[in-house]
Amino acid sequence: MTPVTNDPIPVTPSADLWNKYAHVLSMGIQNTLVYRTNFLFRAAFGLVPLAATLFLWEAIYADKPAGTAIGAYTLAQMVSYYLLVTVVDAITAVAEDDWQIAADIKDGAVSQFLLKPLDFLAYRLCLYLSGRVIYTSVALIPVAFFLFFQREYLVGPAEPLGWVLAPLSVLMAGLLQFLIAYTVALLSFWVLDVSTFIFIQFAFEFLASGHLFPLDILPDGLHRLLLWSPYPYLLYFPVGVYLGRIQGAELWRGFALQLAWVGVAFLIARFVWSRGLRKYTAVGG
Repeated sequence: MTPVTNDPIPVTPSADLWNKYAHVLSMGIQNTLVYRTNFLFRAAFGLVPLAATLFLWEAIYADKPAGTAIGAYTLAQMVSYYLLVTVVDAITAVAEDDWQIAADIKDGAVSQFLLKPLDFLAYRLCLYLSGRVIYTSVALIPVAFFLFFQREYLVGPAEPLGWVLAPLSVLMAGLLQFLIAYTVALLSFWVLDVSTFIFIQFAFEFLASGHLFPLDILPDGLHRLLLWSPYPYLLYFPVGVYLGRIQGAELWRGFALQLAWVGVAFLIARFVWSRGLRKYTAVGG
């Protein structure tokens, strides 16, 4: 009979590392819960611009015959688009992460990551995920209330496969959103104030991601040109996949480009971090 021992079960390095990041994720959720009331009001008042946008489009369509399409969108489809943009944005948007990363660099808080077995990008990604979990959970209350009154415009995915592809696209959109914000914030290694770069990046994102209007109502040449940039894959593409407006070869090409941009953004983030650390340690950070 084999003797029973009380020796502890050995923990592999990979399991120990996973436990560290799981702890960061847990701590991030606990810390973010403090701001749940702030998130609730932010989400609620964030619906005011959405309501104004919907009223504007209703006014535009009001003088046209019923069923008239603008850029291949009827009024119902246009409203559905903006409602879904709001949902995807609530799930994926970067809140204060870029500002916090910049502050960590300015204040020297990144020094601890040069000594501890924690990767700074993975650490910040865990905090981003924890923030999104809490914000989405809290924002669900006012957003669901608003969607209820607009329920006549809400539609399910155009095809059953959309139930799989749309969430996958939203997941990659969140990763891309985070990596872009992370990289812009790393410019703090070289400049004292990155606020200008953050606002410039936000302006490009707001215009080219489909947040302001569906990109396919633009002239065809400009629309296709924008599809080669990373921004449409933050909002326009996930919503288009859900609504079934992007299909066939265009759908798979879009997924390939979205995945490629996630990979490129990751490599750029790694490169900028490594170059930034050289400057940081060179000046005694």
